[in-house]
Amino acid sequence: MATLTLSDILDDIQIAEQGLRKFERRYWISSDDFYDLYAHGLLDNGENGEDFAEWAGHYKLRQKRLSALKEISSKRVKTLQKKEGKTINLAPAEPVLEI
Repeated sequence: MATLTLSDILDDIQIAEQGLRKFERRYWISSDDFYDLYAHGLLDNGENGEDFAEWAGHYKLRQKRLSALKEISSKRVKTLQKKEGKTINLAPAEPVLEI
């Protein structure tokens, strides 16, 4: 089982989003719209197949890491709520997620 720190998750999101912006600028389409077309096999992968595969990879990575961020955040909030009661003392910490 591997571990992901919050820093790892945020770094991966930033890298994935940089890749997404590159392709959005090149093809003038949002990554959400691109991935919907790509996932449904509606794009001609001919001369742009490598770009599309890379773009889809960035998209999938971002989605996985956003899901991990939500999971780790929800767990932290639940833990803090159990310890704190009515109000939560939110202090810096580096939680990790077992994957």
